[in-house]
Amino acid sequence: MRARQCKHNSRNMKRSGDSEGEKRRKRRRLLQELGDQKIPFLGPSDRGFQQLWDSSYSGLVLRRSCSLPAELHGRVQAALLTLRRKGCLLKDLVRVRDRDVFTAVSRALLGEPGHTYRYLDTRLFAIPWHSEDAEVKGQNCCDPDLRAACRALWELNTFFCSDVSQLKEGDRLTQCAKAEAEAKQGEEGDTESKHSEDSKNSEGGDSESRQSEEGDTESKHSEEWDVESKHSDEGCSGSKQEGEWEAEFKQSGEEGESLQVKPSEAGAAAGAAHSEGKCPTWTTKAAGGAETEPVGLGAQEKPVAQLKHSLSDSHNPDKEEHTSGQGCSQPSPPQVCTGPVKFNVTLLNYMDPAAMSQLKEEPYFGMGKMAVGWHHDENLVTHSPVAVYSYSCHDDKGESSEGGSGEKACWRVGLKVAWDIHTPGLTLPLESGDCYYMRDDLNSTHQHCVLAGDSARFSSTHRVAECSSGTLTYIQSRCQEALSNLHTDPETGSHSLLGLLPTTLQHCEEIHNEVEFEWLRQYWFQGQRYARFCSWWTRPMEQLEKDWRLMETMTMLFLATVEEEGQAGEGRREMAEILLSALTDRHQQRQTWRDRCHSSLAQTLPPEEAPVDRPFWGVDDPSMPLPFDLADIINRVESLLWRM
Repeated sequence: MRARQCKHNSRNMKRSGDSEGEKRRKRRRLLQELGDQKIPFLGPSDRGFQQLWDSSYSGLVLRRSCSLPAELHGRVQAALLTLRRKGCLLKDLVRVRDRDVFTAVSRALLGEPGHTYRYLDTRLFAIPWHSEDAEVKGQNCCDPDLRAACRALWELNTFFCSDVSQLKEGDRLTQCAKAEAEAKQGEEGDTESKHSEDSKNSEGGDSESRQSEEGDTESKHSEEWDVESKHSDEGCSGSKQEGEWEAEFKQSGEEGESLQVKPSEAGAAAGAAHSEGKCPTWTTKAAGGAETEPVGLGAQEKPVAQLKHSLSDSHNPDKEEHTSGQGCSQPSPPQVCTGPVKFNVTLLNYMDPAAMSQLKEEPYFGMGKMAVGWHHDENLVTHSPVAVYSYSCHDDKGESSEGGSGEKACWRVGLKVAWDIHTPGLTLPLESGDCYYMRDDLNSTHQHCVLAGDSARFSSTHRVAECSSGTLTYIQSRCQEALSNLHTDPETGSHSLLGLLPTTLQHCEEIHNEVEFEWLRQYWFQGQRYARFCSWWTRPMEQLEKDWRLMETMTMLFLATVEEEGQAGEGRREMAEILLSALTDRHQQRQTWRDRCHSSLAQTLPPEEAPVDRPFWGVDDPSMPLPFDLADIINRVESLLWRM
């Protein structure tokens, strides 16, 4: 059996290696064709912006801040400031290409009780939002201020669920832009003359950007495109403070920023508010703060138009990534979002560009400094929307950036069609309080990034996380499946296995590994950091650890059965192979987690945030035996197989 498994794994590895090599060759051809040219991109002040939006980015929808209730703004922004003041927003230590890197943004996960969200080999455990209509077990799990903050973000989540569900086909920025255009009809002449002057400044800025990147090599670009397809998501920044290697992979995690607009109401509200001076006009700003026109087709259309390459489905590495499960948000088998939208988690992000030593330049379009690199949002239900609330402020006291908007560059979201060097990119300025949605298949067919402004910024990114294997209820049911094969004598307390079928034993060992590495190790690596703010997860994880200990006992009973001489030869050998495979995987994963907990980056964290390489056994209950020596057990099983 083991020989068959090894042969099967060898074939899979060969196919995987061939696939990776082909993707790299395709990327290289694209980059060679692009050469040193920059792909054009359009902003709201560029001619053709709305047409580009309608034709290539129709899944993007904007809701301007002036169209949301003022009371909701106040509660949400106060909640974000409360979470930051209490220290609840923390940087994650994520895994990228077998290396640990810190996220540039600080973050926390809120959501339905017992839900988690997994990205870049990191599982986040949700602080429950204390909704009025959902009973949360353990109401005293956090203090009143934190509970009120969570409830405010639940109110925002409820608003998004309702608003997204009311959108109709064709609703996007069109309505808002149309209303603003009507409000600005009398200013067209001034705007055109101003744009023509700003365009020169913009072109000059782009020239400088190009010159600064002339030394970039094709291999550098190829590596970045690799990251975009392999690591779909949030979490790694464009900062180079962790060294050159980390800089290539940090995409600061605002993953899931999306766009939404409510058609008639939003357009009318935006137009009315704009005429009252409450809604700023759309202009993009250069690094120095001066209003500029984004690089448009006029400056770069001709060189890029000469590129005759077109991407078909058979020549689309991004689609291949989706089918292979790498760097995509599709689960396997995929769940498809149907019916009313129900966002089950929100990932909160905070970043202050002034605190970053260096932010990476956007490499393909020359869009400016990136706070979040190009990515797809990861681990979402297929075709589910994502909703993002953006809040910019000067400081922790929550002073809004709107008052000084004339002097500060605003934050922007950038979008591009994945693996397409012909379609211009799109940039969308975000004023404080603006919201946007990504709908339909936009997240899977496009990539997005976040371009840094001058002020600090929060975002609340609401999504429908794929939680078929990511809830407390799920893992508790898995534990019960495994433990149903364990009998405990009520008088003596001794244990025995009820069934010895190889498939049953294999199933139990797979659950054993899942509990340890997808839940317990993940929790003690970083999830336990939030226990000082909210204790909701403490008791469930204690129970999960007790179940894990019983599974360790089951493994030893399994071993005893395999080593028993009276067992039938063929069945005994099959059980030994199953046990050896499970233990070898367990041993390797434990070593990986041990290395992560003691890595140089992990050691830089303060004690209350540092990963814990918890030995589990004997920590809370000294009467329990010490952990089993897996290496010794593996040697015993291998020797047994050798003698068979």
